[in-house]
Amino acid sequence: MSASLPQDGIVRTAVAAPPLVCGYPVRATPVLMVTIWLRKAIVSALGDGTSYAALVSASSSLHAHSDACVGDGSAGVTPESDISRSTSMPAAPRRARRRAASTSALAAVLTVGMTLAVGDIARAAPSVVPLGAAETFAVLGGTTVSNTGSTVINGDVGLYPGNSIVPGPWVVNGTIYNATTEAQAAQASDTSSYGVLASAPSTMTVSAPLGGGQTLTPGVYTSASSLQLDGSLTLDGGGDPNALFVFQAGSTLTSASSSSVNLINGAQACNVFWQVGSSATLGSSTAFRGSILALTSITATTSATIEGRLLAQNGAVTLDSNTITVPSCANPVVPPVVPPVVPPVVAPVAPPVTSVPPVSVDDEADDDGPQVRRVPRGAVDTGDGSLLAASRVWS
Repeated sequence: MSASLPQDGIVRTAVAAPPLVCGYPVRATPVLMVTIWLRKAIVSALGDGTSYAALVSASSSLHAHSDACVGDGSAGVTPESDISRSTSMPAAPRRARRRAASTSALAAVLTVGMTLAVGDIARAAPSVVPLGAAETFAVLGGTTVSNTGSTVINGDVGLYPGNSIVPGPWVVNGTIYNATTEAQAAQASDTSSYGVLASAPSTMTVSAPLGGGQTLTPGVYTSASSLQLDGSLTLDGGGDPNALFVFQAGSTLTSASSSSVNLINGAQACNVFWQVGSSATLGSSTAFRGSILALTSITATTSATIEGRLLAQNGAVTLDSNTITVPSCANPVVPPVVPPVVPPVVAPVAPPVTSVPPVSVDDEADDDGPQVRRVPRGAVDTGDGSLLAASRVWS
């Protein structure tokens, strides 16, 4: 909305009319809804490998179809309000014009939607940086690759488009590709990956040298000019083995002697990338981690060690008594599931039953004297001095 102050001092607000396509208003709400839908659809399509150029071509085709109606967007078309009041315009041309207007509106919405959706894709931070054909290369140069001293390279060595490799006393535990199609493909992948890294949205601006005991969490760290590593820099993965660290240098990358990049809490060298706008130089005895993708050249001075890659697009790679190892991403170790130990159920043992001999009770006995429990044998004393035979007493 726009506001103006006339001479009478009263502020009057004028609401702008909706834009017209083929003479018809294009409402903001449907455009927004279609745009949101298009964002999701295009992200999904590009994720499935659909070419963005094909989508743009479809939008252009719609525009070409609508040009027959709108020409420059307005000529020869009566606004909707006028058409609704016209009684002399035939019904068929009116419907044709409305169909053409709908087509033009859809084409405009598609263009806006694709622009916004693709803009979102371009701004999205990469979760993985695919190196493609450059994945196995520890050293890749554009003009020359040269070495001085006892260098050990655990990975492939490539050069393209140059063809001058000066090996020196190195040991290469891999394959050397000098101006071959393999090296050419690796350079193409290097260029593509460099573009992905350079376009990643920054999460923090770096204005001072890295290191000095500094600890960083995953993110994209950017310097518009140069990046310097001085001392110890620790990258903390926070327990995520896929934690990504990207460092963007507008011009150069340098490290002081004996500097180091350390990894803790799941951070891995395979997920650390240094995108360099010109050239990189690693100081002597630097313990470096991560892959350097430099636009121009890379120099590793005496006794610098690299767990990563040295990939130079347009310049030379110069080595001096270095150890360079292509990193590999280790899958997180999942401890085996041990089932709980259930103790065996032991049935209770009943105690043995012992028999108790029955006790006989003489109910007819009186309480005047001791009870006789056994049948006497022999003579019985009668108490008057005489004896009585037992057989006579118990008969």
